[in-house]
Amino acid sequence: MRTNPLTLIDFYKADHRRQYPDGTELVYSNLTPRSSRVAGTDEVVFFGLQYFVQEYLIDQWNDGFFRRPKAEVLAQYQRRMDTSLGQGAIDVAHIGALHDLGYLPLEIKAVAEGTRVPLKVAMLTMKNTKPEFFWLTNYLETLISCVLWKPCTSATTALTYRRVFDQYADETVGNRDFVSWQGHDFSMRGMSGVEDAIMSGAGHLLSFTGTDSVPAIDFLEAYYDANADLELVGGSVPATEHSVMCMGLKDSEIDTFRRLITTVYPAGVVSIVSDTWDFWRVITEFLPQLKADILARNGKVVIRPDSGDPVKIICGDPDAEPGSPAFKGAIECMWETFGGTITGKGYKLLDGHIGLIYGDSITIERQGLILEQLKQKGFASFNVVLGIGSFTYEYVTRDTFGFAVKATYGQVNGEGRDIFKDPKTDNGTKKSAKGLLCVTEENGRLVMQDQRTWAEEQTGLLQTVFLDGQLVRKQTLAQIREQLHKNI
Repeated sequence: MRTNPLTLIDFYKADHRRQYPDGTELVYSNLTPRSSRVAGTDEVVFFGLQYFVQEYLIDQWNDGFFRRPKAEVLAQYQRRMDTSLGQGAIDVAHIGALHDLGYLPLEIKAVAEGTRVPLKVAMLTMKNTKPEFFWLTNYLETLISCVLWKPCTSATTALTYRRVFDQYADETVGNRDFVSWQGHDFSMRGMSGVEDAIMSGAGHLLSFTGTDSVPAIDFLEAYYDANADLELVGGSVPATEHSVMCMGLKDSEIDTFRRLITTVYPAGVVSIVSDTWDFWRVITEFLPQLKADILARNGKVVIRPDSGDPVKIICGDPDAEPGSPAFKGAIECMWETFGGTITGKGYKLLDGHIGLIYGDSITIERQGLILEQLKQKGFASFNVVLGIGSFTYEYVTRDTFGFAVKATYGQVNGEGRDIFKDPKTDNGTKKSAKGLLCVTEENGRLVMQDQRTWAEEQTGLLQTVFLDGQLVRKQTLAQIREQLHKNI
């Protein structure tokens, strides 16, 4: 969706230029995650700036403002302000001066994307590079907050899932070779718009390779120099849906299974939704009858339950009739049919021709319960792939990690001012840093010092990414993945 970049603001931003003190020459702001509503999470993954810079600060400002006729863009902006704030409420001379300049006079410095940033440590800073455009720094607050909080949040959520999978892989298998496929993104259809789905899906792919969000891969190739011909950006497998199974009719369901695994997909991985009518019949009747066909394939048949309590379906329901399939759970029943191997850690791993994926209603809490209960039953974590959907990636807000853009330094008539906020009515969350900032690393963890000198501000991990209309530092997907998983 392309719109006038001048109007990607809250209305109250339009007249802040006149509200700053006379003689204001510089506004210096930062983006910081200030708090966490996720138990056990005190670091937030930084991701999305390179896209934001290229798409919004360069492409949209160039196409929607600088390359359009000056009179046209000024008239459009004047009309929007006049019809909403009142005739002549906003003067547009400063907008005309920006158009004459021909680029955004800003410098954005940031930590590397993929960095795990502790709470209350700035991810980026931005300031104007020409004194007459001091108003531009925080004019962009709404836009930068709107675009960046979600990919950072989704990348952090994905990393949380990844760490749990890593833990149980270490405990029950002895390697992490399959972990990147164990968390599969099924979220796109439930996200709040296409850009939201794509950016969130890209954040998922920093920690996993399993995805059904096709445009997330396109996004990483377009903005992060990924190349699916040369590296594994993301992937999936052929899979059925309920319309396919229903069309085959209930009385012929086993024939649908047989056709899929012997004729349509005689080799490779295929995922088959299996709860269309009677999941336990599929597990205890159909799979034993199809065992020879499954074991004869060069590939894996993945069974997909899609309803009920995933913990009970996978691991067993202690309240069900003892000895029943529901009591045992799907993995134990599949082991009884297909057997498998014992990992180096002493846990059962299903034969490589059969597997299970559950993609409905998986939360971080349920992920932990599933892997722990499988472990308690003697099964390795690699027996399952879990889908991560929009319930997880969409039930978050900017306040999940308290993202905020705040000014901490300014200059008026040549005099620098350390500025800050510290509301007495607040619990400390909204207390800001003060002055110029410097981010460094101590013992593997980022720390921030405020009230720095300009010389000190020039050091540390905040490096220039955008300067006067140009993207001056680029990262690849491979570099971001390496940065994210460093020392984990």
